[in-house]
Amino acid sequence: MSAKLLLLAAATLAGSVSASIPSAAAAPAAKRGTCPQSALKGHNSDAPVDWNAQRIEVQDQQGKAILTGNVVATQGELTLTASRVVAAYSKKPSTHVDRLDASGGVVIRGPGETARGAFGIYDLNQKIITMVGAVTLTRCDATVSGARLVYDLNSGRAVMDGGGAPGSSNPGGRVTGSFTVSQSKSGGAKTP
Repeated sequence: MSAKLLLLAAATLAGSVSASIPSAAAAPAAKRGTCPQSALKGHNSDAPVDWNAQRIEVQDQQGKAILTGNVVATQGELTLTASRVVAAYSKKPSTHVDRLDASGGVVIRGPGETARGAFGIYDLNQKIITMVGAVTLTRCDATVSGARLVYDLNSGRAVMDGGGAPGSSNPGGRVTGSFTVSQSKSGGAKTP
């Protein structure tokens, strides 16, 4: 990432810090070859979800399937891994997964980026992924950490909060991050 890579927005709202996480597309054209544009922007949430796990329990009357034991769920270029995933589904007009709730070492991967947290919720209808609990988002060489990540697959916009929800026992907190600065080829700053 270049030195021009900036945090797009930061605001204090109800005791928590929010920041928009810059897209890999914001990198200069020269660096785009080393960091692929996020495949999650415009991700097809209607694509089939392939999964494997050590165990499945289907609770058909409740409209849910509980996957446990090294769960891996893949949809296009998006991969979710966790200890447990609960898939909520509806049957009208045909069986359709509406939501995936993941817990236990949740990792969501796409080309060039990885998000990690304690819990994850993937709303397939709204096309929004929410992760909570010591969340880290790594995009190529940039890393951002906080308490909660909301990723909108429609726009590719990711927002990281540093603290809990208003009124929670931990409403404060900070978003932290690290960006790699490209090195100049001349080894020093240019003089006018």
